[in-house]
Amino acid sequence: MLKVAYFLIHTIQPLVVPVCFVTAWTLIILVVWSLWTTARDSVSVAKQMHQIPCTGCQFFTDDYRLKCTVHPSVANTEDAINCLDFQPKTNPMLY
Repeated sequence: MLKVAYFLIHTIQPLVVPVCFVTAWTLIILVVWSLWTTARDSVSVAKQMHQIPCTGCQFFTDDYRLKCTVHPSVANTEDAINCLDFQPKTNPMLY
Protein backbone atom coordinates (compact mmCIF):
# COMPACT_ATOMS: atom_id res chain seq x y z
CA MET A 1 0.00 0.00 0.00
CA LEU A 2 2.78 2.44 0.86
CA LYS A 3 4.56 1.66 -2.37
CA VAL A 4 1.47 2.61 -4.36
CA ALA A 5 1.03 5.85 -2.41
CA TYR A 6 4.73 6.64 -2.78
CA PHE A 7 4.52 6.03 -6.53
CA LEU A 8 1.42 8.24 -6.93
CA ILE A 9 2.93 11.09 -4.90
CA HIS A 10 6.12 11.14 -6.94
CA THR A 11 4.33 10.95 -10.28
CA ILE A 12 1.79 13.68 -9.43
CA GLN A 13 4.17 16.05 -7.65
CA PRO A 14 5.86 17.44 -10.81
CA LEU A 15 2.41 18.34 -12.18
CA VAL A 16 1.16 20.15 -9.07
CA VAL A 17 3.55 23.11 -9.25
CA PRO A 18 2.72 24.15 -12.85
CA VAL A 19 -1.00 23.66 -12.29
CA CYS A 20 -0.91 25.85 -9.15
CA PHE A 21 1.21 28.45 -10.96
CA VAL A 22 -1.21 28.71 -13.87
CA THR A 23 -4.22 28.73 -11.55
CA ALA A 24 -2.77 31.51 -9.39
CA TRP A 25 -1.90 33.73 -12.36
CA THR A 26 -5.29 33.11 -13.94
CA LEU A 27 -6.99 34.21 -10.73
CA ILE A 28 -4.84 37.36 -10.52
CA ILE A 29 -5.56 38.25 -14.16
CA LEU A 30 -9.31 37.76 -13.65
CA VAL A 31 -9.32 40.00 -10.56
CA VAL A 32 -7.38 42.76 -12.35
CA TRP A 33 -9.63 42.50 -15.39
CA SER A 34 -12.74 42.73 -13.21
CA LEU A 35 -11.40 45.82 -11.43
CA TRP A 36 -10.51 47.43 -14.77
CA THR A 37 -13.97 46.85 -16.26
CA THR A 38 -15.65 48.11 -13.09
CA ALA A 39 -13.58 51.31 -13.13
CA ARG A 40 -14.21 51.82 -16.87
CA ASP A 41 -17.96 51.35 -16.48
CA SER A 42 -18.19 53.64 -13.45
CA VAL A 43 -16.33 56.41 -15.30
CA SER A 44 -18.72 56.17 -18.26
CA VAL A 45 -21.75 56.29 -15.94
CA ALA A 46 -20.29 59.28 -14.10
CA LYS A 47 -19.73 61.13 -17.38
CA GLN A 48 -23.33 60.52 -18.36
CA MET A 49 -24.66 61.63 -14.98
CA HIS A 50 -22.68 64.87 -15.17
CA GLN A 51 -24.62 65.77 -18.31
CA ILE A 52 -27.87 66.12 -16.35
CA PRO A 53 -28.56 69.88 -16.33
CA CYS A 54 -31.25 69.98 -13.62
CA THR A 55 -29.30 71.82 -10.94
CA GLY A 56 -28.68 74.76 -13.28
CA CYS A 57 -32.32 75.11 -14.33
CA GLN A 58 -34.63 77.81 -12.99
CA PHE A 59 -37.41 75.24 -12.48
CA PHE A 60 -35.26 73.08 -10.18
CA THR A 61 -36.35 73.55 -6.55
CA ASP A 62 -33.67 71.66 -4.57
CA ASP A 63 -36.46 70.06 -2.51
CA TYR A 64 -36.68 66.27 -2.30
CA ARG A 65 -40.49 66.37 -2.42
CA LEU A 66 -40.73 68.40 -5.64
CA LYS A 67 -37.46 68.49 -7.53
CA CYS A 68 -38.76 70.18 -10.65
CA THR A 69 -41.94 72.18 -11.10
CA VAL A 70 -42.27 71.30 -14.79
CA HIS A 71 -41.20 67.63 -14.92
CA PRO A 72 -41.07 66.26 -11.36
CA SER A 73 -40.83 62.60 -12.40
CA VAL A 74 -37.95 63.21 -14.83
CA ALA A 75 -35.81 65.54 -12.70
CA ASN A 76 -32.28 64.31 -11.93
CA THR A 77 -32.63 61.24 -14.18
CA GLU A 78 -31.05 60.33 -17.51
CA ASP A 79 -34.26 61.37 -19.27
CA ALA A 80 -33.57 64.99 -18.25
CA ILE A 81 -30.37 65.24 -20.30
CA ASN A 82 -32.19 66.63 -23.34
CA CYS A 83 -34.99 68.44 -21.50
CA LEU A 84 -36.83 70.80 -23.83
CA ASP A 85 -38.00 73.00 -20.94
CA PHE A 86 -34.53 73.72 -19.56
CA GLN A 87 -34.08 77.40 -18.69
CA PRO A 88 -30.74 78.38 -17.19
CA LYS A 89 -30.77 80.30 -13.94
CA THR A 90 -30.20 83.98 -14.70
CA ASN A 91 -29.62 85.11 -11.13
CA PRO A 92 -29.25 82.39 -8.50
CA MET A 93 -29.96 84.91 -5.73
CA LEU A 94 -33.58 85.24 -6.95
CA TYR A 95 -34.40 81.56 -6.48
